[in-house]
Amino acid sequence: MGETLAIALTNLGSPMVLFFALGAAAALARSDLALPEAVAKALALYLMLAIGFKGGVGVAAHGLDLGLVVTLVAGAVLSAFVPLVAFVLLSWMSSLPRVDRAAVAGHYGSISIVTLVAASETVRGLGLAYEGYIVAVAAVMETPAILVALWLASRGDGRRPADEDHGGGLFREIALNGSVVVLIGAFVIGMITGEKGLADIAPFIVDPFKGILCLFLLDMGVIAGRGLRSGYRSMTPGVIGFGLLMPLVGAAIATPVAWLAGLSAGGAALLITLTASASYIAVPAAMRIALPEARPAVYLTLSLGITFPFNLTLGIPLYAAIGQLLAS
Repeated sequence: MGETLAIALTNLGSPMVLFFALGAAAALARSDLALPEAVAKALALYLMLAIGFKGGVGVAAHGLDLGLVVTLVAGAVLSAFVPLVAFVLLSWMSSLPRVDRAAVAGHYGSISIVTLVAASETVRGLGLAYEGYIVAVAAVMETPAILVALWLASRGDGRRPADEDHGGGLFREIALNGSVVVLIGAFVIGMITGEKGLADIAPFIVDPFKGILCLFLLDMGVIAGRGLRSGYRSMTPGVIGFGLLMPLVGAAIATPVAWLAGLSAGGAALLITLTASASYIAVPAAMRIALPEARPAVYLTLSLGITFPFNLTLGIPLYAAIGQLLAS
């Protein structure tokens, strides 16, 4: 437990989280700190390209087998289903506008890479083996959540599938959204090019990744801080309660899936962790482009300010214990 707490403190004091806090503090202090809109969108697309590409390389390195396919499918199904549960739960617990509920739901269907890293260290510390392709599963779990979030938001404008060529127009618009195209396309390119492709462009997508992530989160912090100045009343007890409850709901949904997929104790713990986590990289980047009217003050405060520290301090030890129980 002491080692787990040390990991939690390390991640909470990481440059990425602290740059987000800096941006939020600067905005709350009414600083003129800001990134040009074009730069912010470019950073968002870069992050999704890097995440998708490295996930594709992970699949190429492992090779296709039944265990990988089953786990990838399970991850995709979880990523599509959890946002629906989150949307309904948030509708019961809050009075947030539909677009905010849809954006939040997408965050909880997707995953947090930093939470996965922390969970991996905890699993290794416990001496538990896990499947190496879990990183690929993490990449797969990004896109379905984004698609479902955009679909949930689109239903609020009165459109139905019959309104646009039996739904073809709506789903084509979602599937061809720039952020989704980059994420899926980079994943496929990573699968095709493999480790050699990663080595070729490592100076572009590996070495600068954390620095660009810091800059992106600085901007997200500024946006969240500005939103908090005017929209702090949206963070009601029900909304905050959702941020604490939803990780446990996600873990409960993922537990039987991990067992049915036949994952090892460590692999089950990591799949449960992924499902219980909330994105603060890929989905905020996608929402910034696809749902600019959704408020970062709501979805980033929930995912990064409430669920993230909850998982690092209390959630991961619980998910590791569940993984061990499933394998026993």
